Amino acid sequence: MLFVSMSRTAAFALALTVMAAPSRAEPRAIDPQRSTLTVFVYKSGVFSAFADDHVIRAPIAAGSISTDAPLAVDVRVEAGKLVVLDPKLSADKRAEVQTRMLGPEVLDTARYSEIAFKSTSIEAAGPDRWTVTGEVTIHGKTRPITFAVAGRDGHYRGTVALKQRDFGIEPISIGGGTVKVKDELKVEFDVVVR
Repeated sequence: MLFVSMSRTAAFALALTVMAAPSRAEPRAIDPQRSTLTVFVYKSGVFSAFADDHVIRAPIAAGSISTDAPLAVDVRVEAGKLVVLDPKLSADKRAEVQTRMLGPEVLDTARYSEIAFKSTSIEAAGPDRWTVTGEVTIHGKTRPITFAVAGRDGHYRGTVALKQRDFGIEPISIGGGTVKVKDELKVEFDVVVR
């Protein structure tokens, strides 16, 4: 009955205003089953030829991506579910690396159960490309990071370099430092939205 008392011009203006109002879409959930997050840990030292590089799968527990302004990303990983893949290692050696990684020497997952990333800004860097800045929390320490992301068909891919010492983790060293893990590690991701 409201339109009965309005002029046609006023009713048309009201309809245009409602249609033009910005709609705020909800963030889209990340699909943990189709998303991958892989950590590459490299060796160094005089006898590094006798050591192994490590490849670790870090399954995403939950997260979301908002493609509407403001753009935003939120990703969470359960630290205790990281898995050492290292196909060149024997099963017992791989289990040893796994135990050490989750234990108090490295991630200390009994105390620090979650690894998290939350964006603070996302800027366009070209068609289907962005520069993402945010904060990552590992081992109870939060640090700023910036990295590039490319998107296509609902996949968001990129690589991030992190230093273990920035998060209070001393890289593993054996044999008096003749074999050690590099401080910097590489994280590759392919995040898929539902």
